Amino acid sequence: FPVHKMCYDHSSSTAKGLCQCIETKEEDASLVDEFGMTPFHVLFSTAEPSEDLLKVLVGKYSYRILDYKDFNGKRPLDYLVANWTETTSSLLQKTLQSWTVDPLGRWGATSWMEAMQRKVQAILGED
Repeated sequence: FPVHKMCYDHSSSTAKGLCQCIETKEEDASLVDEFGMTPFHVLFSTAEPSEDLLKVLVGKYSYRILDYKDFNGKRPLDYLVANWTETTSSLLQKTLQSWTVDPLGRWGATSWMEAMQRKVQAILGED
């Protein structure tokens, strides 16, 4: 699971390297490791997840991956919330923005986009 390894070793991994790793992995390679974890589980379980690596993952994988549960019954965002800091708050905001708000804007659904943006801000407790 080379993508998982790069997420685990986030302090020495680069966004470019992760992107290349994802692009060269075999088509039938699983996104889920022997613990039921996806690359998002691994990245979000680290002490200070890399924003650059998160951008790559968000750009390469469907938002549906956030619903995958590992063998402990945890979703990737459960790990992010468990390690809550200002950095993880920012990462959560960027993740939700990329997968819930931005697509609505691309579809031209401005009122829905604005409503979803307010919901994201409410989740994060921002003004």
